[in-house]
Amino acid sequence: MPRPLSTIAPDWWDYTTLDPEILRDAAKLTAEDLAQLARPGFAVVFYDTLAEFYLAEALEYVNAWRQATPDNPVGICGPIGPTEQLPLVARLVNDLDVSLRDAHFWGMDEWFLDGKEVAEDHPLSFARADRELCFDRIRPERAMPPQNLHFPQADPAKYEASWNGVRCAVMQGGQGEVKHWAFNDPPRRAGKYQDAPPTPAEYRTLGTRVVELHPLTLIQNARTSGGGNIPLVPTHAITVGPVQTWQAEQVSIWHPGTHDNPFGMRLTTLMISKGIPDSSVPMSLLADHPNVVFHFYRDAVGTCEAEMH
Repeated sequence: MPRPLSTIAPDWWDYTTLDPEILRDAAKLTAEDLAQLARPGFAVVFYDTLAEFYLAEALEYVNAWRQATPDNPVGICGPIGPTEQLPLVARLVNDLDVSLRDAHFWGMDEWFLDGKEVAEDHPLSFARADRELCFDRIRPERAMPPQNLHFPQADPAKYEASWNGVRCAVMQGGQGEVKHWAFNDPPRRAGKYQDAPPTPAEYRTLGTRVVELHPLTLIQNARTSGGGNIPLVPTHAITVGPVQTWQAEQVSIWHPGTHDNPFGMRLTTLMISKGIPDSSVPMSLLADHPNVVFHFYRDAVGTCEAEMH
């Protein structure tokens, strides 16, 4: 039986092309149900306040970097969405006197425009945001060496090579409305993917690369970063790939409720818990990663009941 066309963008794959039964089951889940979907290799954690939520997220950076030694460099791969944890990271490093001499950081993604990664003077530059919100705030004597800061570029060779010989303790991310981590979006419904999206095994072979962004991702980024001005958002980006994701010892996904919605958070939790990977829902591919943690701000879980506004 052919899969349905997307109700968002018919030329693309996305979660609306799933079996409707999966969508119905996800919508029924309560916050208590989400907690019970934890299993070995997949933890579910709740926070009652945003202050606790973002502090815990910031502590992942510090706890990873504290493990780094000259003969065992350790890094974290971090997102731009969310960003509220980044100033907290700098404050913790400064106040706890944490040395970042042997620590590393990988940016997850960057915008791609006019054949190359955007410069740091671009208003939406992720590298600039990381520096301004975090790394430029760390005292010079505690700071990470410049060569240990790795941001993806249009030619991914240098970025991908930087993962060799450095242990990635955590890849931290958020979840977009198209159910991606980083910019691992579902593909267009065209060519060899006309009738079915890539298999999970095929999608997992993808490394750091330039991707065309799903229309829903453009809308989301315009909403969260550009006041709704969609033409401001580039249509392509460079993203860390599943290959690098599976090099991370843990994948830690943070759900404050500002990047995806109650339904999306339920859907990916269900699919990862029940082992239903499908590349139309890229986050669901983490069902096959050995160590995934979903973090929820409890008030953001909400409901999926109809409610008129």
